[in-house]
Amino acid sequence: MIQHQEEVDIGELLMHHTADAYALDFSPLFHWEYGKFIPDIHVAGITINMTPSKHAIYMVFAALLVFLTMWIAGRRLERQRAGEKAPRGFANAVESLVLWVRNDVAIANIGHEGKQYAPYIMALFFFLLYCNLLGLLPWGASPTGNVAVTGAMAILSLFLIEMSGIVKLGFRGYMKTIFPPAPGMSGAGALAISVAMAPIEIIGKLVKPFALCVRLFGNMTAGHFVILALFGMIFLFGHLTLWNWAIGIGSATLVLGVMLLEIIVAFVQAYVFTLITAVLVGVILHEH
Repeated sequence: MIQHQEEVDIGELLMHHTADAYALDFSPLFHWEYGKFIPDIHVAGITINMTPSKHAIYMVFAALLVFLTMWIAGRRLERQRAGEKAPRGFANAVESLVLWVRNDVAIANIGHEGKQYAPYIMALFFFLLYCNLLGLLPWGASPTGNVAVTGAMAILSLFLIEMSGIVKLGFRGYMKTIFPPAPGMSGAGALAISVAMAPIEIIGKLVKPFALCVRLFGNMTAGHFVILALFGMIFLFGHLTLWNWAIGIGSATLVLGVMLLEIIVAFVQAYVFTLITAVLVGVILHEH
């Protein structure tokens, strides 16, 4: 028996849940299409939109979750240590994760100077982790599924890497990372080789954050597309009554498996982004 239902646009379903928008959808509780409530800024013929989009709002959520996580864990650790008790529960889990990022990601890859960079590396890890996980919640959105967000985070890492090199090596030492000296050569030949290598070195510096941006964006977006595509199968074949239960159960089982995998991917991608950032900082600090 065939039951006729309204056609479902799977493409529209995918874009609705992954694309950025000026709306917060918590259906059936409420759906708020707030549009532009902050006036645009016009500078030198360029219009700057100041209204926060959905992904920008979820970035604020992620930042607040990082703050609450550290604040709650810190308060509990203080109480436990005041009573001369070993850390336990939530506070113990957060402390273990923080020490792992500090020791095995920041210090292990940067060196002794890693203690200075550990706060940023830890904040970066937890912020990206929450951004990744928010997309797996009902009505949630993943800011790291937006190339503008991952691009901004990559630019911050690039700024940190290059400024670290300038501070540690000095201006002349830093310029050697762009115009590398030619071993065993001197005079005009060495100068020509250094100048010829400069474009390659500059491209190398820019390719690294580009890879960080695309890797994080691609992995987070692909996971959501797979989940939504599997959900779409239920609507696509829903008009076949005899297959409703089989397709629904099969799709739900696959989605559950992919979502469990996405939890692991969320941790892995936050770890990879922070790890590569720490490695690149360590490389430029020890360029000599």
